[in-house]
Amino acid sequence: MAHSPRTPGIVSNRLDSETLAANFTDLHPPLDRHEAHVAADRCYFCHDAPCMEACPTSIDIPLFIRQIATDTPLAAAKTILEQNILGGMCARVCPTETLCEEVCVRETAEGKPVLIGQLQRYATDAAMAHGPQPFKRAAPTGKQVAVVGAGPAGLSCAHRLAMHGHSVVIYEAREKPGGLNEYGIASYKTVEGFAQKEVDWLLGIGGIEILYDHKLGSDVTLEVLTDKYDAVFLGIGKAGVHGLEAFDLEGVRPAVDFIADLRQAEDLATLPVGRNVVVIGGGMTAVDAAVQAKALGAENVTIAYRRDRGAMPASTFEQDLAAARGVKLVFNANPVSVSGNGAVESVTFEYTTQEGGTLKGTGEEFTLSADQVFLAIGQALDGAPDALARDGSALAADATMQTSHPKVWAGGDCTTQGEDLTVTAVAQGRDAAEAIHLHLTA
Repeated sequence: MAHSPRTPGIVSNRLDSETLAANFTDLHPPLDRHEAHVAADRCYFCHDAPCMEACPTSIDIPLFIRQIATDTPLAAAKTILEQNILGGMCARVCPTETLCEEVCVRETAEGKPVLIGQLQRYATDAAMAHGPQPFKRAAPTGKQVAVVGAGPAGLSCAHRLAMHGHSVVIYEAREKPGGLNEYGIASYKTVEGFAQKEVDWLLGIGGIEILYDHKLGSDVTLEVLTDKYDAVFLGIGKAGVHGLEAFDLEGVRPAVDFIADLRQAEDLATLPVGRNVVVIGGGMTAVDAAVQAKALGAENVTIAYRRDRGAMPASTFEQDLAAARGVKLVFNANPVSVSGNGAVESVTFEYTTQEGGTLKGTGEEFTLSADQVFLAIGQALDGAPDALARDGSALAADATMQTSHPKVWAGGDCTTQGEDLTVTAVAQGRDAAEAIHLHLTA
């Protein structure tokens, strides 16, 4: 086992390749044709379907499930993709248990919803396996739009603009497209390089160019973009990471960086992981980091969240998944300090309680051994132009996703509208593209 002399507990090659492969298999293996038909047959095809209301992209769920039931999966895929061009990824990573499936009539009546997410994957996988996407680019309009960020919001916006015949240039800060789909989601949720395959398939519509290693603020400015292009869309996400004061010892790092390293690793065995890992936070990023640390061979992995279980942002499904994979969840635990001689050796927490909605410390502390600590306490807007109005810590945007600048729209995590989910970002990118199209053709 290879390790750093300052952090001897963080080593690579904890598990053999066969065990690693088994640990990182597909979280939800795809349905075969028979399984898809059985699942589709459970749908009531509700007229006023609550699942449609719960879907941020408003997919006609009863229609696409009926199309699967009638053995026309390509038609089902088109129904999905007309509303959500990244429907394949969303089928894999959407918290359907708190969205469409939570309000499914079958869930209400029987406690077992229709497998909407897995049926969506069945249809979209069939479409991608079939070949070209079912959408064509309209005749070129002569208008050019700059999209900043090749994440879900930017890609969704670019594709819809291309459908309308506009030319799009995407400015992407990293060396690969996909945003959080590529860098920030657990590997066991999107296996076999699916994120990149979906982007390649999306770009098949034509009229979209991506310029990599172009970061807003340092490599290109908003002023230059608004002068050069007819409109601009910002899908810059939240590149900043919240930290904790005095948590600057070696072995402490953002959870998103750990996940990004894992997603880009060619050999999982080379990734170093601690023996005792502590993840601070309560969202899906915390769960993804913890479960994958355990899958890499960490012996003891703990998620510590400062509030109670009911307040934890990660869904009950995600919490149960972590527990089933051997992760310990500790609630009402607020981080106080880390200890160690250069490298982290332990984390001290204070137990908390809530009084009238206010979180308070109890004065009682406990300590966890840790040679590796991942911080998953939220991300922040980073690199956004100062000229644009803010809504709190994010960019202000109206119902059409237009910002305070008349030529600039924004969507995804960099705005305050909706939850920080892939599906929400896709919806906002799509809607912004429609607003930009109306602006350019008025």
